[in-house]
Amino acid sequence: MHDVVNQILNETAKRVAAIEIPYQDEHEIEKDKKRDIVAAIRKKQIEGYIPVISEVKPASPSQKYMDIPPEKAATIATQMEKAGAVAISVLTEPKFFHGSLANLENVRREVDVPVLRKDFIIHEKQLGETSCDIILLITGVLGARLGEFVDLAIAKGMEPLAETQNEEELHIALATNAKLIGINNRNFHTMEVSLNNTIVLAPLVRKYDAEHGTDHVIISESGIHSCADARTVIEAGADALLIGTAIIKSDDIYHKTKELVEAQKCTKNFAGPKVKESLRAYVEGSEHI
Repeated sequence: MHDVVNQILNETAKRVAAIEIPYQDEHEIEKDKKRDIVAAIRKKQIEGYIPVISEVKPASPSQKYMDIPPEKAATIATQMEKAGAVAISVLTEPKFFHGSLANLENVRREVDVPVLRKDFIIHEKQLGETSCDIILLITGVLGARLGEFVDLAIAKGMEPLAETQNEEELHIALATNAKLIGINNRNFHTMEVSLNNTIVLAPLVRKYDAEHGTDHVIISESGIHSCADARTVIEAGADALLIGTAIIKSDDIYHKTKELVEAQKCTKNFAGPKVKESLRAYVEGSEHI
């Protein structure tokens, strides 16, 4: 792991040590109240839009973008939702990304779309800190423990997003019960970003699904700045995109989100008839869109 990632993990361990809540039952989401991210993504695909998970991101380890207190987080998330974002990602890591649990809680109160908690999860106590619909679980951080954390998240009513960065991690994630497979285009060892990661790994997920009768949702993460970038990873096989920096740094969060959501409209054959039929059947059979 890159030095920066190790620093983040060390600080996360300190945070975990300070958690005192009775995590077993505190903040647990009733399963019938969870906002269904899979159905929401499939619905966007049927409509011909790119399912964009837009991120409330105050900073990255190398740069602070803006101060985002809880009230502002909710305002920003509302703009993203109105622009067509399929879900909202909220950073909760406080030191390097300047996020907070209060930001996530405020956002989830104000929007109707699913909300993702984005943080470095290393201990089961973190799964009880707050309510969310989706939770990021990083395969490179959890390793062989990923399956355990996936099952814990599901038991608590959250949809786990199993993030991967290479083929080895992808095989670990695919062996779990996670429906959402994240492909991070950022390498945690070099911190370099390349959309080629999605181009290489997405077809491997499709191959796995064809061979095992499964149906994973692929989410491409990091390095997506333009409509061309969005189309590139969608055409490579991604179902949805997690976009933070490009949106939060733009002069107009609403219009930048809308631009990326609609980036596929001018491209033919977004979803062929058979794909659309399959997606429509999924959505119509879901009670939570």
